[in-house]
Amino acid sequence: MQKQKSIKQNFIMNVILTTSSFLFPFITFPYVSRVLLPAGMGKVSFATSLISYFSMFAQLGIPTYGIRVCAKARDQREELTRTVHELLFLNLIMDVISYACLFAALLFIPRLLEDRSLYLIMSATVFLTSIGVEWLYKALEQYTYITFRSLLFKVISLAAMFLLVHGQEDYVIYGAISIFASSASNVCNFINIHKYVDLKWMGGYRIRRHLGAVLTFFAMACATTIYTNLDVVMLGFMATDADVGYYNAAVKIKTILVSIVTSLGAVLLPRASYYIEHEMWDEFKKISGKAIHFVVLIGLPMALYFIIFARAGIHFLSGSAYEASVLPMRVIMPTVFLIGITDVLGIQILVPLGKEKIVLRSEIVGVVVDLALNAILIPRLASTGAAIGTLVAEAAVLLVQYLFLQDEVEEILRGIPCSRIFVALLLGTLGSVWVLALSLNSFLRLVLSALFYFGIYGVYLFLRKEDFLVEICAQALRMLGKRKK
Repeated sequence: MQKQKSIKQNFIMNVILTTSSFLFPFITFPYVSRVLLPAGMGKVSFATSLISYFSMFAQLGIPTYGIRVCAKARDQREELTRTVHELLFLNLIMDVISYACLFAALLFIPRLLEDRSLYLIMSATVFLTSIGVEWLYKALEQYTYITFRSLLFKVISLAAMFLLVHGQEDYVIYGAISIFASSASNVCNFINIHKYVDLKWMGGYRIRRHLGAVLTFFAMACATTIYTNLDVVMLGFMATDADVGYYNAAVKIKTILVSIVTSLGAVLLPRASYYIEHEMWDEFKKISGKAIHFVVLIGLPMALYFIIFARAGIHFLSGSAYEASVLPMRVIMPTVFLIGITDVLGIQILVPLGKEKIVLRSEIVGVVVDLALNAILIPRLASTGAAIGTLVAEAAVLLVQYLFLQDEVEEILRGIPCSRIFVALLLGTLGSVWVLALSLNSFLRLVLSALFYFGIYGVYLFLRKEDFLVEICAQALRMLGKRKK
């Protein structure tokens, strides 16, 4: 029987993991973007997005389905072992098919011939993700292991980035290091899997029992991956590598912020599935409400801040050569909040309830909207057109999910002091916008504006005794008290 982890401990570990995911690009991206310039960054970004489609096909929806089904069986080692074996076999079969399709694409699509070596290196993520069985570790809530393992490989990659990437021609090396940072830890996962499941052949496998649910999750993954990466892929085919590079600079900041906003929901999925399996409905509603409260409290201020200070953010992270990234960044920033909400509604509420088909419908709507708008706007507006398409697509996904969960969402929102948060946002904006008039470099402008913006925002909410913020502060003080003892 697996020992149940503390949600607070899992959340803290995930915050550390998310912070490391923030610090790694925060340290490396300013250097790499200035070395590789928009064209070099665009090549790697296009390759990453393209390979994500082959990885999506190989994973077949298993990453999300695996968390749910393994979380339900985590107290039964034999059933958990059988489930992991079956899903891993299915994953490896799909790997073979996926690689066959990739090799065919590299042979017959002219656009891919020039950087064939880059695509082959980036494709390592397909196999490494499969053997990593990350879904098992998340189902068992092994976030301490996941966090420290990830930190180790990020530190190694950080050193390699500065040692090996020195010129614009080193974009292939940069791509290889990026894959090492994100996927090499999966080898450790595979080595350590014997601690949680048996490795002996069990026989009597029933892979077909997973196919119905897996195919539904696969359709969801298709929809998500398509509209998440469609903008970059369409930019790569319809515009230039430089346009992809400009867009990537804007999306890089958005991606970092999204990982922070969705950090709580990430640790709650296995717990939500466990509560539903044991019909613990009050606990399920409570953690769902906390997740949405967290997104509103954190997502809104971060999105608004980087809309206001987009130029300083782009210039600091990427350099003045990326001035064309400022407008796309401002357009795409509201998606930080939108994605945070849909992550809770879809992955934490609908999926554990077994209503993944509703999530699929919402994502199909997002794909259709994104595809149509990209086709119309990218030829005219390039990276800004792609940003508009993504923004409207994310809004469409949220609208569909909200319509199915309207009563539940409205009940949760009644428990969130939205008016108090909006006042705090207004005060933070008024207290920091004057920094735009100062003649400062981008780093000092960001530091000074962030101190005033988030400082005023946080102090106002703390003085008004905002429940979630007060609870976080109290928990932090208790942890500090324990350490002193």
